[in-house]
Amino acid sequence: MQVTIIGGGSYQWTPKLITDLLATPSLAGCHIALMDIDPTPLSKMAALLGRANEALGARVTVETTTDRRRALEGADFVVVTISTGGFASMAVDLEVPARHGIRQSVGDTVGPGGINRSLRNIPVLVEIGRDMEQKCPDAWLLNITNPMTCLTRCVARETSVKTVGLCHGIGNYCLDLAIAFGVPLESVQPTLTGVNHFPVIVGLDIDGHDGLEMLAGVLDELGGVGRIGPGAGGPHPEPFSKAGFARRHVLSLTLFDRFGAVPAVDDRHLAEFLPSILTESWGWGKAWGIELTPISRRVEHQEGFIRHVDAVVDGTAELSINPSGELVAPVIDSLISGTRREVPLNLPNTGQCPDLPSDAVVEAMCVVDDQGMRGRDAARAPAPLAELLRRHVAVQELTVEAAVRGDPDLVRAALVLDPLAGRTDWSEIDAMATELLAGTAQWLPQFARPGV
Repeated sequence: MQVTIIGGGSYQWTPKLITDLLATPSLAGCHIALMDIDPTPLSKMAALLGRANEALGARVTVETTTDRRRALEGADFVVVTISTGGFASMAVDLEVPARHGIRQSVGDTVGPGGINRSLRNIPVLVEIGRDMEQKCPDAWLLNITNPMTCLTRCVARETSVKTVGLCHGIGNYCLDLAIAFGVPLESVQPTLTGVNHFPVIVGLDIDGHDGLEMLAGVLDELGGVGRIGPGAGGPHPEPFSKAGFARRHVLSLTLFDRFGAVPAVDDRHLAEFLPSILTESWGWGKAWGIELTPISRRVEHQEGFIRHVDAVVDGTAELSINPSGELVAPVIDSLISGTRREVPLNLPNTGQCPDLPSDAVVEAMCVVDDQGMRGRDAARAPAPLAELLRRHVAVQELTVEAAVRGDPDLVRAALVLDPLAGRTDWSEIDAMATELLAGTAQWLPQFARPGV
């Protein structure tokens, strides 16, 4: 059994993936290939894997390489965690829109930052898929790279490779619910529809009770969303209380109060799907408790990841072997062992989200076992949320088409249709599109063709 990690030098993701994989009994003795375009971190990751091997007795073998096709040879599972252009390109995603009046709390999924990030990652994902068609045609591609929906969609659309997007967002939200209500995580069972970073809980079982009624009861106890919403003062509640949950997820619960369904994602992602939250009148999200994430913050986080890996490798820090909460290892285990799991997955729509177009990549509760992956439910959202989801799917489809064709007119069309980017006037959008494409041109070869 071989697991290949493309972007295997990631200081943020590879340590988690390694320990999860090595702690999975069905993968004992497997081979892990770590591939990255930067050879520098690969030796560290191999050393870290050696430490995990000793701690877990997994008998795993490892190789490192900068040759992607070599890494794909004979793979059974291919995990993709990349960031084309790194922080230099992400800075453009944030700084150019800001000059045109669009501030983004994350900038990696939707809005102008998400669109631009898609444009440079999609060709790479398609190339990986085409290499897999030749080197490991029966393997699964497990994508954990953002923008997850567009990247999973482009592989499913442009290649014959089996692909799925895996995100920890819903799991984190359900864990937060479990802590707030004092129940085990497995007692929180949602029914979902939507897309990545905007999944909507339309049914919720918490330890055998109606979880949506329980959430409504919490809001009643707190005096309604107006008492915890924008501008609400007072002391911060104890973080693991129901009130603490409500304060952390005030935007999500505001939509629940209005529409009767709960977006199951942290508010900083949710805000970018809405046209009226990241505005000057709301302090660019600050009134909702949402902070913008500048590149400097991301650099600080990266430096922390590097220090931690270095400390584990040189023996001055302990290697954590606790489950990370990521879905890669559990999904692989179910595909190998047949153990049935019901987990949130990003897959082409075959009816699990009836409000949204067929074949669009959607996020819903799914079943995974040795027969593959499939939707568990057919879940519909309240009409206003369903319409907003359809609009985002339309933007994502335009974005994939723009990236594949290298068509700047489609980029502008996607920006016009996007709820966050499209609230400015078209002349600003045209200028923003031109600056985004120019600022990241070195990672957009498809837009440099003659005649484009």
